[in-house]
Amino acid sequence: MPYPTDRERDRPWVMRTYAGHSSAAASNELYRRNLAKGQTGLSVAFDLPTQTGYDPDHPLARGEVGKVGVPVAHLGDMRQLFAGIPLAEANTSMTINAPAMWLLALYVTVAEEQALAGDRDPAEVRAQLTGTVQNDIIKEYLSRGTHIFPPGPSLRLTTDVIAWTVRHVPKWNPINICSYHLQEAGATPTQEVAYAMATAIAVLDAVRDSGQVAEADMARVVGRISFFVNAGVRFVEEMCKMRAFAALWDEITRDRYGVTDAKARRLRYGVQVNSLGLTEAQPENNVQRIVLEMLAVTLSRDARARAVQLPAWNEALGLPRPWDQQWSLRMQQVLALETDLLEYEDLFAGSRVVEARVAEIIEGARAEIDHVLELGGAVAAVESGYLKSQLVASLAEYRRAMEAGERVLVGVNRFATTEPSPLQAEGAKPIETVDPEVEKQAVAAIEEWRARRDATAAERALDRLRAAAGTAENLFEATLECARAGVTTGEWAGALREVFGEYRAPTGVSAASLPGSSSAELERVRERVRATEAELGERLRILVGKPGLDGHSNGAEQVAVRARDTGFEVVYQGIRLTPEQIVAAAVQEGVHVVGLSVLSGSHLELVPEVVDGLRAAGAGDIPVVVGGIVPPDDARLLLDRGIARVFTPKDYELTEIMDEIVTVARQANGL
Repeated sequence: MPYPTDRERDRPWVMRTYAGHSSAAASNELYRRNLAKGQTGLSVAFDLPTQTGYDPDHPLARGEVGKVGVPVAHLGDMRQLFAGIPLAEANTSMTINAPAMWLLALYVTVAEEQALAGDRDPAEVRAQLTGTVQNDIIKEYLSRGTHIFPPGPSLRLTTDVIAWTVRHVPKWNPINICSYHLQEAGATPTQEVAYAMATAIAVLDAVRDSGQVAEADMARVVGRISFFVNAGVRFVEEMCKMRAFAALWDEITRDRYGVTDAKARRLRYGVQVNSLGLTEAQPENNVQRIVLEMLAVTLSRDARARAVQLPAWNEALGLPRPWDQQWSLRMQQVLALETDLLEYEDLFAGSRVVEARVAEIIEGARAEIDHVLELGGAVAAVESGYLKSQLVASLAEYRRAMEAGERVLVGVNRFATTEPSPLQAEGAKPIETVDPEVEKQAVAAIEEWRARRDATAAERALDRLRAAAGTAENLFEATLECARAGVTTGEWAGALREVFGEYRAPTGVSAASLPGSSSAELERVRERVRATEAELGERLRILVGKPGLDGHSNGAEQVAVRARDTGFEVVYQGIRLTPEQIVAAAVQEGVHVVGLSVLSGSHLELVPEVVDGLRAAGAGDIPVVVGGIVPPDDARLLLDRGIARVFTPKDYELTEIMDEIVTVARQANGL
């Protein structure tokens, strides 16, 4: 049979890899190499200080600079990040939320500078910019933890970005409403659809009610709203979920916002397949997981992703290398260019099985959306703790099913025997590491930047920003002035902190517990806790702490829930604590164990600070345990520094972890 050349092929999706680390210069080199390999879009990962509005020299940034993304502290960094990359021709996704307005202002300013350097009209270049800024703050309170301001002012910043871009950068997507992180936090497919749609309603209502966009222009707003979704390994269910997403979005935008243009109502989404579903045990299995998850969002033409970025096989181990990212890019290219997937109409139209599952998800999502709206909408449901408690409870059920073997993870809770992996053989160095000198260089660089800029112009711009924040004025123009004047990320966020304040979101832990919490193993650990308390003559107390800026709190929350269900008295104050705050709480509460959760790669810097702080406070006898993404060599270093135990993702049995922590507490108290 001859090769079919007459069949029209659908346009491939934008192909990205989520990348950035160390410095703007190093990340620029990585981006240019990835583009040369055939990547068709950029996806910028920012480090945690940038995501949470701190400069590299802020105390909270210690150990976090350049670890999980690129530090961008000012206009000079943004220039370097995109040096040699014409932004008018690029398609750039920036994963940034609380400071989204700020990073977009820096990006737009660099694009305008490129236009002037090429003797082009800056306004013309702005009109050509394509890409996305994530800008979904509601999910930060629920799952990612990189919020800064309270929900009200945060939603205002989101609204201002949308209103400004619709007028000035019409091809830009000013928000990615993110269900991706909701699934990582435990959302079922129905919850993922429902809570993402409730967020979209909150955002669109805020834009409509702000008075910045005429009612007749709401179709333009709706047409630029994009989504960022998750794709798990249950790829048939995930594909049905996306068809449900598309149908509900069409219905809501037509009925609630009166959008008559079917093209404007089309669901526009990008996807990252489930990074936290990848395993440390037998990580080579992650390759087939990634491929299957990619199929979920590409097989169905009527609900196909507009952009796809895939994690690397080793992201459960640490930062992937360029070769690992190339492997993931090649997966996309093989599917899009070698197979016949893009030559056909939708493969599932009329399928009785698919239509039934889609209808089931839609029905459940409608009911949950109505409930959230009855509570006052997504923002009110965040502030009351309802949404967070629902996600924590769902994740607890997921973990119960996994620990019981009802939900299979190959290589983890079934078929765990394995041959030695050549991908992780001695000398293979299977992950990228960030040189500790990166942080020192970033601190020196920002000090030099502040010394060389026009300080008067910077302060004048910050004064204008503070004044505008106290009114109903759109803050984007004031933010652009700050960008052009050389203001830094920390200064921009600091000025708004002065006006808006900061926010600590509900943890959701108090309302959740382990479903069916009466197993023999759980009861055995409870008995050990009771016996230990009898010998101590007091309650057995554990402090669960999140040092640094890492906002991935799902694991810490599940540890807190399981510790409470096994009988511990739990002290958990949420995310973003300094080592000093953790030490103070441990001493004040008289805890018997401190458990630290670190997923950002900053464990070697932050954990020893807690240990040293406890010793300095006269509490060096309190044992410290650590959980997170900790490579074996780092685990040995931590144990040598006096850490009692190190738990990594391969230690998935939470009740067994609790049993081991009881042993740690007993040993520390001579029992």
